[in-house]
Amino acid sequence: MSAFRKTITSVLSAVVLAGGLAVGAAAPASAATCPSSASPVIDGAKASWSLRCSGGKVTVSGWLEDTRMDGKCALVRLVGGNGETKRSTACSSGVREQFSHSFAGTNKAEVRLAIA
Repeated sequence: MSAFRKTITSVLSAVVLAGGLAVGAAAPASAATCPSSASPVIDGAKASWSLRCSGGKVTVSGWLEDTRMDGKCALVRLVGGNGETKRSTACSSGVREQFSHSFAGTNKAEVRLAIA
């Protein structure tokens, strides 16, 4: 194999590996309007949530669970349509935490499951 081909193969392998690590670290953001729900699962965490609108605000409620003994925590990051941010965590394998966060003046929120 030529030196050029080895270099290209190494670069492509690194890109694929980096892409795989990024996918394993966080689920795609779920930007949604009311009513909606999601149940993402990533390596080390799982969650389920729903969005409800009432009285000029959106409420995101559900649970998240740490599924791996790795010293890291499952994390749900929320960004309301009004720009306000909130977060909830669950730490230690098997720990499930309930959460409920409201954002005033909007009917949408972006919710992301991650490991931190």
